[in-house]
Amino acid sequence: MVNSALATGDFFELEPGNTALNCLPARFIAGKLMLVRSIILGLEMDMVSPKGNPLAHTYKNYDFAAMVPLQVEHALENIEQIDKLIIGGAKVSQDLIESLKGKKTKSYETYGMTETITHIAAKPIGEEVFTVLPGIKVAKDIEGCLVIEAPRVSDEKIFTHDLVEITGKNTFKWIGRKDNIINSGGIKIIPELVEKKLDGKLKSRYFIASKPDKHLGQKVVLAIEGKNNIDTKIFEVLDTYEKPKEVVYISRFSETENGKINRKETLEKNGLV
Repeated sequence: MVNSALATGDFFELEPGNTALNCLPARFIAGKLMLVRSIILGLEMDMVSPKGNPLAHTYKNYDFAAMVPLQVEHALENIEQIDKLIIGGAKVSQDLIESLKGKKTKSYETYGMTETITHIAAKPIGEEVFTVLPGIKVAKDIEGCLVIEAPRVSDEKIFTHDLVEITGKNTFKWIGRKDNIINSGGIKIIPELVEKKLDGKLKSRYFIASKPDKHLGQKVVLAIEGKNNIDTKIFEVLDTYEKPKEVVYISRFSETENGKINRKETLEKNGLV
C-alpha cells in the first residue's frame, strides 16, 4: 500500500501539503488507500460521508480526490473545486465523459484489480490509452490478455483476463474481458466493443450477453434494466453479426459491492445461461 501510494504521488505529481478529499468508504480498499496516500504523501485530507454528492457541504478547493462515477454525476455542478480527480470502481458512461470535457478539473479513469491493491494505470477521461504508473510493466500473453509486472506491489506477475492492445512501452488499450467473449456461428464477438458502439443511445443500463442457440451455438442478446422499450434502429451502428437476436428486459441488474454490474449473477438469476 505504501509503494502504491508513492507511485500514485509520482504519477499525479502530488506534493506534501496538497489538499485531498476522501469521500470513499474506509471499510473498502479504495477508501483505505486514500488514507494511506494522505499519510505517506503528506496530504492535508478532509473526510466526508461517502454519499451521492461529496461536494454538497464543502466549499473548499482540493488538489486531489477519488470518486466513483455516480458521485461524479451528482457533484458535476461543483466538480471544479477539484484539480485532479481519479474515477474508478465502475464504467464511466459516455454522457459523463461529455459532461466533464468542458470542466477545468483534470479527470482520469483508472485501471486496477484486487491483486494490485489499487490502480496500476490511468488515462485522461475521453481518451483510450492507459499509461502505467511508475515501476509497472505490462505485456500480453498468447491469448491477448494483459500481464502485469509490479514488483513493488506483487512478488509474482499478475495474469489477467482483460483483452488489451499494447500501444507502447508503458501504455495499453483495454478491449474487453476474455470471459465475456461470444462465439456466434464461429465468429467471436467481444461484448464490450459492441456496448461501446451503443454508448449514449440507451437511457437505461444495459449490457451485451448471449444465450444458447441450436444453430449458432450462442446468439447475441441485449439485456436492458427496466421496461423501457427501445427502437431497434439503434442497431444500425452495429455490424450484422453484432446485432442482438433478442432483447431481454430485467427489472434490476445484480451488482458487485462497488456498484459494477454483475453480469454472471444477473444472467443466472433471470435464467439466461
